[in-house]
Amino acid sequence: MGPGVEEQLERHRVELTGYCYRMLGASSEAEDAVQETLTRAWRNIDHFESRSTLRTWLYRIATNVCFDFAGASQRRAMPMEFDGPGEVEAPLAAPLPETTWISPADDDRVLGVTDPAQLSLAREGVRLAFIAALQHLPPRQRAVLILRDVLRWRASEVGELLDLSVAAVNSALQRARTTLASRDLEVLELSDDSIDAANRELLARYVDAFERYDIEALTALLHEDATQSMPPYPLWLRGRDKMAAWMLGPGADCRGSRLVPLHVNGSPGFAQYRDGGATPWSIQVLDIRGGRIADIVYFLETDGSLFKSFGLPAQLPA
Repeated sequence: MGPGVEEQLERHRVELTGYCYRMLGASSEAEDAVQETLTRAWRNIDHFESRSTLRTWLYRIATNVCFDFAGASQRRAMPMEFDGPGEVEAPLAAPLPETTWISPADDDRVLGVTDPAQLSLAREGVRLAFIAALQHLPPRQRAVLILRDVLRWRASEVGELLDLSVAAVNSALQRARTTLASRDLEVLELSDDSIDAANRELLARYVDAFERYDIEALTALLHEDATQSMPPYPLWLRGRDKMAAWMLGPGADCRGSRLVPLHVNGSPGFAQYRDGGATPWSIQVLDIRGGRIADIVYFLETDGSLFKSFGLPAQLPA
């Protein structure tokens, strides 16, 4: 391919990271998979045949890498998939290993889309609920669904990538969609996810209430049956009254937190620092529906790597 091979490969890093993240459910694994993809491509560039585009060839390598990764690890999930909602008064169970959980992803590292016409679909394709639903599919069906429904590849292109006939691709896609629908899992649907003036005002009120730790004002922004979870703990709660009780009880140490806005998994989010900004605590991901907050996931910082993956500082200026 001549000079500039490395630069040509690097141009595809973000979109490949998004693809691998959807396949694997973890941002750290996705980045490892992409690095392995680009390393294999570099080593085998002399064998690249221009019968397909460089992009298609890279996706073929990335798919095989993800198949290897997926075959060696367990399915990642969210707390709601393990048990029913918990009680505020119940003892907090021990945290589960990092490999148990879906992990959050910085939009800048996984979307790779600037065209407004494609951005809405790209955001829907990294929503936490959709990423969790994908993990229920066998790896090959998962790849077909992502390539066809999220990335909008033609069936013939997917068939070439996966060495399948068009009929086999369409069959795998139908089985994948049926599995999601039959298990009441998140199906990819376009929604109006624009941060309009009303949502911006809602988020501003959320930040104000959280930083003042005004629980009455905070819970007024929630749906009555809103949910919250906080991986790596399996506990999750349903109902704004229970969420308020948690914030005033076990979660009371969050008083004095500061929030930094983020774009996470195609959704509004925040980096939460406790102790006035001195302690990285969680990456919050909010789901807004009908003008209220329907779900909050607090991905707790455990070893310093989570905030680092978002390029966040170890503490905020005083």
